[in-house]
Amino acid sequence: MIEALPDLLIAPVVRLALAEDLGRAGDVTTQATIPADARFSGVFAARKPGVIAGLACVRLAIAELDPSAELRLMAADGETVSAGGQLAWVEGNARALLAAERTALNLLGRLSGIATLTRAYVDAVAGTEARIVDTRKTTPGLRALEKYAVRCGGGVNHRFGLDDAILIKDNHVAACGSVGEAVRRAKAAAGHLMKIEVEVDSLAQLDQALAEMPDVVMLDNFSLDDLKKAVLKTAGRVVLEASGGITLATVRAVAETGVDVISVGALTHSVGVLDIGLDAA
Repeated sequence: MIEALPDLLIAPVVRLALAEDLGRAGDVTTQATIPADARFSGVFAARKPGVIAGLACVRLAIAELDPSAELRLMAADGETVSAGGQLAWVEGNARALLAAERTALNLLGRLSGIATLTRAYVDAVAGTEARIVDTRKTTPGLRALEKYAVRCGGGVNHRFGLDDAILIKDNHVAACGSVGEAVRRAKAAAGHLMKIEVEVDSLAQLDQALAEMPDVVMLDNFSLDDLKKAVLKTAGRVVLEASGGITLATVRAVAETGVDVISVGALTHSVGVLDIGLDAA
């Protein structure tokens, strides 16, 4: 079971999306063509196979415009569905449901797209010790939802923001003068519960990092040969994260080098939506 996000985090996103769509005059098409008391029933269904995420967005979008609408879920977040698979049945005020439709589908489709792509990466490294993680390359305002979708796909979350872990990147190193100096400063400033990760771009920088023993070392754009050397050199003393341009075609080979974590920005920054529709029932 995927631990659901609280409505407290999802509702503001849904309301903002609805407000953006409804604008100043509401759904003028529906108002012009559908009687105020008309009823509508329909089914949300996947038009392509994939992994579902974001059904709470559907529930909240509908409830926002028709609190009395009946929604019956027929699938769960994290579940794999085939093309034509039914996700939810809804019945309620026709004007409200048609006005909520696009917001519900936009969020459900994007989050399911993320979950589907994540599952593909997770499946690609099955049998290795490597875990697939996301990055902070998320859609502004949607990070909590998009990282939830990664979990629905079987992935693991990297840090959520700048405040929950120290991640020393190349520009931090440049400003500090060296990898070692950057890690030393971080250790001096960090609380006892704060993890420290440092990015390195060569085996020489890895040696500098290991001398200071951070919690995690990110191996940025390393070749497969250098990844293997880094794993041997580190010998399990710190967690190793591979990062940089890793694709579905290359992720298996990266995992087989023995790294612990593989971070993939494409899970959220380059993903397509899963095609899902609402059809009248």
